Amino acid sequence: MAGHSKFKNIMHRKGRADAQRSKLFSKLSRDITVAAKSGMPDPALNPRLRLAVNNAKAESLPKDVIQRAINKAAGGDVDTMEEVRYEGRGPGGVGIIVEALTDNRNRAASNIGTAFKKNGGALSEMNSVAFMWDKVGKIIYPAEAGTEDAVMEAAIEAGAQDVESDLVKPDIYEDAPGHTIWTAFEDLNEVAEAMSKVLGDPKSTAIVWKPQTEVAITGEHVGTLMKLLDALDAEDDVSMVYSNEDISDEDMAKFAG
Repeated sequence: MAGHSKFKNIMHRKGRADAQRSKLFSKLSRDITVAAKSGMPDPALNPRLRLAVNNAKAESLPKDVIQRAINKAAGGDVDTMEEVRYEGRGPGGVGIIVEALTDNRNRAASNIGTAFKKNGGALSEMNSVAFMWDKVGKIIYPAEAGTEDAVMEAAIEAGAQDVESDLVKPDIYEDAPGHTIWTAFEDLNEVAEAMSKVLGDPKSTAIVWKPQTEVAITGEHVGTLMKLLDALDAEDDVSMVYSNEDISDEDMAKFAG
C-alpha cells in the first residue's frame, strides 16, 4: 500500500481519490497473494497473511476479492514476483526508501530511476539511506478507538515501544486523526493481537521504515519533493514510499498545493 513516513505533510488531492483507491485495492490484493504464497494460505497459521488480510479489511476490500487473492497463490503467476528495495535522495537531501513488488526488476528499476531523475532526485546504492532508518512495527488505530490514556495503557500492556496520538488534524491533510503504536520489528504480531483484544481490530498493521532523523527543507524544494513522491506512488510496481522530510505547514500550503 503506498504511503509516506511523514503523513502530516502529505496533502490530499481530491481529484485523484478514485484512481488512488483503485490502485490501493490492486496492491492490497497483490500483498495478500504474495503473503499466502510465502506460507500457509490460512491467515490463522500465517502471520504475514493475517496482517495483509487485516489491512485489506480495514480499507473495505470485499471478502470475495480477499479470498480470490488467497486462492491465486496456488497459481504459478505469483512465482515471478519479487520484493525489491530502492534507495535514493530527493530535493534538499531528503532520504527516500522505495519498496517494490515486481515481476520485472529491470522495468521497476528503470521507471523508479526515471521518476527520481525527472523530479530533482537520484537513486543511490543499497544501504546508502537505510542505515539511517529503523525497521519497526507500526499499528494504527482511529481516534475513536480510545482516549490517549486508554491506548497508551493497552500498548504498554501489549509490549509496544511507543505511542503517538494525533487527535486533531486539519481537513486538508490526507490522514485522519488517530493513534500510532510503534513496536520492535519482531514483536508486531504479538503486540497487534494483544491490543486487538482490548481495542478491537486496528486500522492497519505493517512493518515499516522509520527515520532516525529528519531533513528540514523549505521553498521550492517542497513542491519538487511532492512531485517526486507522487511520481513514485504512481508506479504500479511500487508498494511503499518512505521519506524523512520535515516541512513547515506554511511551506506545505504554499509550495505543495
